Amino acid sequence: MESNSIKAKTELDQKPVESIAGQKIRELRIKNGYSLRALADRCGLNVNTLSLIENGKTSPSVSTLQQLALGLDVSIASFFNEQKIEKKIVFSAANQNQETFIGSTQLQNLGIDLAGNAVQPFIVTLQPGFGSGEQLIVHTGHEFIYCLEGFIRYKIQEENYLLNPGDSLVFESHLPHCWENIGDLPARILLVLFPADIRDEFGGRHFSLEYQRKDINMKIAVITDDGKTISQHFGRAAYYLVLTIEEGKIVNREMRNKLGHTHFQSDTHLASTDGSGHGIDPESHNKHINMAETISDCKVLLCGGMGMGAYESMRQLKIKPIVTEETDVDAAAQAFIDGKLIDHTELLH
Repeated sequence: MESNSIKAKTELDQKPVESIAGQKIRELRIKNGYSLRALADRCGLNVNTLSLIENGKTSPSVSTLQQLALGLDVSIASFFNEQKIEKKIVFSAANQNQETFIGSTQLQNLGIDLAGNAVQPFIVTLQPGFGSGEQLIVHTGHEFIYCLEGFIRYKIQEENYLLNPGDSLVFESHLPHCWENIGDLPARILLVLFPADIRDEFGGRHFSLEYQRKDINMKIAVITDDGKTISQHFGRAAYYLVLTIEEGKIVNREMRNKLGHTHFQSDTHLASTDGSGHGIDPESHNKHINMAETISDCKVLLCGGMGMGAYESMRQLKIKPIVTEETDVDAAAQAFIDGKLIDHTELLH
């Protein structure tokens, strides 16, 4: 019996992330009484994209997960929580705390798997200037905060409370509140939520998109021919527009030349021999590597159309490709920053 249990756990641990998320999304959709098309319309997704996600055939982007979370009225974390046995007692060893990152904010859930989530204790590590956002939060129950390190400002209604190490707060969570690390160094707090309604979002809505935006510091590349519109064809486009984003704002634009199909006309094109799709072979992958050489400092690539081979090559190069129906560069970039840009993988060919 024990060996079977270990085997089952091993198989669970090895399950692909996209498979776990897809199954959970399907379960939540059915639980809420939505058809595939109804949920797709509610979230602004293509129904074929949603079907691919649910069947574990494509890995959804963070922005797509955010759209689904809003449509299903759950947190993104809900998509990765496997069916578990709820516990009456939870022991958290110092070296076994489960950590999650929302932007640069680190969460350690000290009550994972506790039956009913009646008590939700977290150790929260905040970088300077980060917190819950300026939008005041309300939820049910009570909230307890104990400052472990650094300096935290809690605003409850119109009054500010400055917490130094050893200071604490307890208050009714229906009072509008927000909080922020106002020091120059990382701060740590013990945050304990006591929701009165078990349907409250896990974590009490304390981590806003506004502050996730502030944590976006990267370069993204956009496939283009004119610097204003997104090209519909990755291979044929002449340029990359590289956008430098700092704290969720575009601070620099740079046009870079891009290799295209015309540069490889003398090469023999090899088709996939296993039916896996267009351009999925070693020779094509080498071409994609050459095409991406000038954007090796970018983490994301926005385009209007792409072959499956190029898409997979970018992922192997640690560049996240996003196929978008948005044609305006600025609109697409802002949607990406806001976490609303949908990866239309059904447009891959």
